[in-house]
Amino acid sequence: MFGLFKKKTEKEKLFILYKKTKEKAFILSKTNRSESDKLEKEANDILERIDKLEEKK
Repeated sequence: MFGLFKKKTEKEKLFILYKKTKEKAFILSKTNRSESDKLEKEANDILERIDKLEEKK
């Protein structure tokens, strides 16, 4: 209730995007390996951006 209007930080948004991308890559790994690999690379890029945000603080 108290966090109802609290905005998400950049790190939280990126982490949610990272988790969604990893889930899609896992699902695609069963049917389309090349697309899965592309999503894995994208997820790793997102993780690197999260690490850079942590280093700034």
